[in-house]
Amino acid sequence: ALGGLNAPAMIPVNTNTTDLGISTAKWNNVHANFFVGTATAAQYADLAEKYVADQEYEPGTVLEFGGEFEVTLAEDGSNRLAGIVSTAPAYLMNSECVGTYVVALALQGRAPCKVRGKISKGDMLMSAGDGYARKAISPQIGTIIGKALVDFDGISGVIEVAVGRV
Repeated sequence: ALGGLNAPAMIPVNTNTTDLGISTAKWNNVHANFFVGTATAAQYADLAEKYVADQEYEPGTVLEFGGEFEVTLAEDGSNRLAGIVSTAPAYLMNSECVGTYVVALALQGRAPCKVRGKISKGDMLMSAGDGYARKAISPQIGTIIGKALVDFDGISGVIEVAVGRV
């Protein structure tokens, strides 16, 4: 750490040649106001954005734009789809969003999704109502939430979905 105009600061001796930590001795958490740099990997798998909801929703729930606030439970066949409630987004937009019930909605990437009915890997999915998705038979613009990444042969459950992939 150097003093003077840079206090308190850790300044590298040579630009672009100094690491913070090493492969066998890493920092646990880094807290900062801004990150300026290049991210090359993410632990989680979706791009999400926060929205104000009309109630609390569990991860995997399919929501649409509407209701008393910004998003609500998606109706069957809705063309107002907003996204799937995320479990742990790799990147979270609108992080300062405030409200009584704020949800992070997966907009792109992989996310678990509540589903109903027989689904084959690669099937396009649309809202089945009550926060679930189902196989899309005749998809229309605005009705597709993503594509199934696995086969599902049950009545209802949770599967991995490639959100936003049409």
